[in-house]
Amino acid sequence: MDSLFFLIPIALIFVVIAVRVLMWAIHSGQYDNLDTEAHRILFDDDEPVGAEKKSDPESRRADSDDR
Repeated sequence: MDSLFFLIPIALIFVVIAVRVLMWAIHSGQYDNLDTEAHRILFDDDEPVGAEKKSDPESRRADSDDR
């Protein structure tokens, strides 16, 4: 029974901290745009490894000089 007098206030403190962190996240804009990150995985912006730019002959010449 004595442990309940210790555990209940600690649990209430954790709940208050969790609610404050949630309110801070909501008010600071953490949940404003949920769609961008979900769609980012669908679009591939990276160039394939070993792909050369065909429109820039200078970059190809510089690459061949490095070898």
